[in-house]
Amino acid sequence: MAWLSNPFAFTRWPVTILTSILYLAVLIPLLIVHTGVPSPPKSETPIHGINLTEAWLDLQLLTSSYHPYNSRRNDEVHAWLLQRINSLLEENTGASLLPTETVSKAYVFDDTVSNSTFSSPGISPSSGISVYFEGTNLIVYIPGIDDDATTWWLDPNGKPSKRNAVLVNAHYDSVSTGFGSTDDGVGVVCILQLVKYFSTPGNKPQNGVVLLLNNGEEDFLNGANVFGQHPMSKVVSTFLNLEGAGAGGRAALFRSTDEAVTKAYAHSKYPFGSSVSADGFNRGLVRSQTDYVIFNGKLGYRGLDVAFIGPRARYHTDQDDSRHTGKASLWHMLSGAVATSRALTSASLTTNLEPGHTPGSPSLWFDLFGRTFAILKAHTFFALSVTLLVVGPILLLLTLALLYRVDKFYLWSGSRPYHMPNGDDEIRLYGWRGFFRFPLILLAACATPIALAFLQVKENQHIAHSSEWAVWSMMISSFVFVAWFFCRAADFSRPSSLTRAYGFSWIWAGWWTFLVVATVFEEHFHLLGTYFVLIYAATVWFATWLSYLELFSLPKKSVYCRGKFGEDHASSRSRSTSRPPHASASGQEDNAEQSENEEDEPTERSSLLRSRGRSTFKGYHPESDEPSPAAPVKDDQGDTYEEQEWSQSQWTWLWVLQVIVLVPINLILVGQLALLTTEALHQTGQDGSSTFLVYIMIAVCTILLFSPVVPILHRFTWHVPIFLLLVLAATMIYNLTAFPFSPGNRLKLFFQQQIDLDAGNNSVSLQGVPPYVRHAIANLPSSTGQELACIKTGPSDNLEKCSWSGIAPNVVNPPKSLLEKQYKSWLNFNVTRVNVSDSDNRARFILYGRNTRSCKITFDQPISAFQVEGQAPRDKRFTPVPEGGSQEIRLWSRTWDRAWTVDVSWDNPSADDDSKSKASTTPLQGKVVCSWSDANQVGVIPAFDEAKHYVPSWVAITKAGDGLVEGYKKFQV
Repeated sequence: MAWLSNPFAFTRWPVTILTSILYLAVLIPLLIVHTGVPSPPKSETPIHGINLTEAWLDLQLLTSSYHPYNSRRNDEVHAWLLQRINSLLEENTGASLLPTETVSKAYVFDDTVSNSTFSSPGISPSSGISVYFEGTNLIVYIPGIDDDATTWWLDPNGKPSKRNAVLVNAHYDSVSTGFGSTDDGVGVVCILQLVKYFSTPGNKPQNGVVLLLNNGEEDFLNGANVFGQHPMSKVVSTFLNLEGAGAGGRAALFRSTDEAVTKAYAHSKYPFGSSVSADGFNRGLVRSQTDYVIFNGKLGYRGLDVAFIGPRARYHTDQDDSRHTGKASLWHMLSGAVATSRALTSASLTTNLEPGHTPGSPSLWFDLFGRTFAILKAHTFFALSVTLLVVGPILLLLTLALLYRVDKFYLWSGSRPYHMPNGDDEIRLYGWRGFFRFPLILLAACATPIALAFLQVKENQHIAHSSEWAVWSMMISSFVFVAWFFCRAADFSRPSSLTRAYGFSWIWAGWWTFLVVATVFEEHFHLLGTYFVLIYAATVWFATWLSYLELFSLPKKSVYCRGKFGEDHASSRSRSTSRPPHASASGQEDNAEQSENEEDEPTERSSLLRSRGRSTFKGYHPESDEPSPAAPVKDDQGDTYEEQEWSQSQWTWLWVLQVIVLVPINLILVGQLALLTTEALHQTGQDGSSTFLVYIMIAVCTILLFSPVVPILHRFTWHVPIFLLLVLAATMIYNLTAFPFSPGNRLKLFFQQQIDLDAGNNSVSLQGVPPYVRHAIANLPSSTGQELACIKTGPSDNLEKCSWSGIAPNVVNPPKSLLEKQYKSWLNFNVTRVNVSDSDNRARFILYGRNTRSCKITFDQPISAFQVEGQAPRDKRFTPVPEGGSQEIRLWSRTWDRAWTVDVSWDNPSADDDSKSKASTTPLQGKVVCSWSDANQVGVIPAFDEAKHYVPSWVAITKAGDGLVEGYKKFQV
C-alpha cells in the first residue's frame, strides 16, 4: 500500500489509522479504569496490621439486615461493633512483641451521654428544621508519639495541649430500606481495620488518630453533629470521611478543603476522583449530603470526603449489599484509607494543618488512569491561566509577524500584486480558502448532539438511567459523522492546505475566551473544576503554533510569483490582464474571496490542457497564460487533491505532533470528567433532578472530546464515518423507543405510610417518576379498585406522589379486633399554654410514642425558640433556631419508649401594638408525629412488604422520609 512508504503523511489512511488508534488507546483504558476495580491482593494480610479476609467477613455480618437508627437491630449492631473493637485491641495487646516493639495505647469511648441541639434552614426562610438528638457514637482514640500524654479529657474543662489528631469517620446506621453495604458498611469495616492497624506493634502514628463510628447520619447527619459535644472533638485538626452512594465500583475523592490535606490522599495506591465533583456536589446537582459539611462547616476541621459514587439506582435500596459491592471495592477504599490516614498523621503534614491558623490553599486535583494523582493550588491555576491568556496571543502574533517579515505569510492572502514594466498584475494565492470553513462545520456538528439531547428529553428522557453508553454512542457518532461529511464536502469543492491552520486558530480563539471565563469563575466563585480549560487551551495553543511554524516550509511569495511569470510571458500576461494603475494591494486583499472565484476569459493562446500539463515551477504550465489555482497531489488511494500549488513544499508530518499533543491529554482530562459526571448524574432523574442536564452534559463532553480532530477530518477515509452512521441509526432508534429501566438499573419509588391516629385513616403513598409510578402501583393488590390520589411533587414538580388506602401496619402489635382503638395508644401527648405575661406565646409539650425513639412536632406557623428537657448547653457553633424560625422539631432518643418534654415559644404574627393582646391568644396549630422504621420482620409493615413483593422487577422501593410509617395527631393551643 502506498501509505506504508510514508506512514506519517497527511493523507487519508495514515490520518484515519493513527488518529483512530490514538483515540482507542486512551478511551479504552479510561473505560476500564472507570468501570472496573483493581483486583484485591491474594494475601489475607496485604498490609502489616490489615486483614482483608477479616474485613470482608465483618462486612457480611454488619449488612445482614436493615439497621436504621430507629430499629432494634441498630442497638445490636452497636453492641457488636463495641465487642469487635475491644477484641481487636485485646488481640494486639496480647501479641508477643520483639524487645523494640511497643503497642499503641488506645482509649475506647461508648458515648451514651452526649446530646446535641441544632437547626438548619429550610427551603423558605420560615421553614427551618430543628433537631434534638441523643447519640450512641463509638470513638477510639489512639494517641500518637507527639500527642499530649495526659488524660486531659477526664477533666470536664480539660483541653489538649496540642490539636493535631486525625479523625477518620464512618456511620454505622443504614437507611430503613437498605442493607448499607457501601452506605456505609465498607467505611465501618475500614474503621475497624484502622483500629487494628494503628494498634499493631510498629504502626504507632506520629500524631494521634480518632476513629469515629457515628450513629444517625442517614436522617440528618445527627451523629456527626453530636460528636462536636464529645471531648475528643477538641483534639482533631483534620479528618477523612468515608461514605457511599451506590454499590460497588471505586471509592472516589470528591471533596477536599485544601491542597495540603489532598496531598495525603495522593499516597493512595489507586487514587481516583476529580475536583469537578466538588463543584457539582456543592451546587446541589446531587441531592444528598455527607458528614463532611459538619466536620468542615460547623466544627472547622480540614479534610477529605471519599465515597462510592454509583450506581445510584442501588443507593438506599436492598441491592446495597455485600453481593453487589465485592471484595475489590472494599480493598479499594481500605487501602486508600490506610495510606491517607497514615499520611495525615505524619508530622510533616500536621505541622501546617491546625484549623483556624493555617487554612490552607484551595486546590484542584484529578487522577491519571487511577494510578497517579495531580494536585494544583488554586492560585497557581489562576497565575498559569493569566499567563497563558497574555503570553499565548503575543507569541502567536510574533510568529505571524516573523512569517510576514520572511515573506511567507500566506494566511488571509487573496492575491499578490506583481509590478511589471508595462503595468501591474496580480498572482492569485487563494490564501483565504478555508478560513470560514471550520466555524460553519463545527456549528453544524455541534447542533446535532444538542438537538438529539432535546429530542431525547422529549421522547424518552429516562433512557440514560439504564443505557448511558447507548446515549454516548449516539452523541459521538452523530458529531463525528456530521463533521466528517461537511469536511469532506468542503474539501472536495474547495481544497485548501491551510485547513488545519485556520481550524486550530478558530479553536484557540474559542478556548482563549473560555479560559477568560474560567479564570473569572475561579477567582470570584471558587470553581476549581474548570482546570481542564487551562490544559485544553494550552494544548490548542501549541497545536496552533505548530500550524504557523509549518508555514515556514513554504516558498517566499516573491519567489513563487517570479516562478509564475517567465520573461517571455510577462508582457503578454500584463496586456491581457492589466489593471488600472490606481488599484492598491490593500484593496486586492480586501476582495480576496471574490478574486478566487474570478476566471479570465479564454483566449486563442489558452492551453487546452490548462493545469494538467508539465510545469517548470511547481504548478506553472508553460502551455497556459494563466497559473493553475491548485497543484494536483495524489494520496495513497490515488485520489487527487488540488490544493494551492505553493503548498507542495509544506511539511506533511507536523499533523502527527499536533494530534499527539491534543488528543491524549484532552481525552484523559475531559474523558475522565465525562465518565465521572455520567456515573454521578445519569440516574438522578428518579430523584427529581433535571434529565436534560444529563443529555446536554453528554453532548457538550462529546464536542469537547472530538472537536480537536475536526481540522483533520477531511483526510479521513469513509470507513469509520460510515460505520458511525450505522451506529447512530441503531442507537437513535433504541434510545427513542426502549424501556428506560431494567432489573439491574431499577427505578426507585419512595414509600411512606401515614396514619391519622385519631381518625384511624390509613394512607400509603409511592412517589416517583410519572407515569411509571402509576404502573407500579397498579401491580399492588391493595390498590385494586381504588382511585389514586396523585399530586405533583419534587424540586420542579416533575415527580408524582400517589396515595391510596393501604394495609394497616403492625408496628406496635395492636390486637386486630381493637385496631382503631389501639391506633390512638401509639402516640400520647399533652400540650398546655404557659404564658408568663399577656404578650408571651409559650407552650409545653409532653409526648410519648410506643416502640419508637423518633418523634417530631410540626407547626403551621414557625416557632422562634424551643427547649428540650435534659438537653446539653447550647453550642455556639450550631444555630439554635434559623432566623426565620422553625416549623419542625425532630426528637431522637437513644432509649425506647421515651417521653419528651419540649417548651416552645413563637412570635406574635402582628407587630401592631393594638393587636398584641389579641395576637397573644392566637392558637398555635400543628401535628405531633412519631415514626417507625424497622422493616426487618415481615408483617410489621405489610404495605411495605406488599410493595417490595409485587412491584415490577424494574422497580426498587426506598424510603421517602425518616420513618416508613408515620402516625400523627393534630393539636391546637
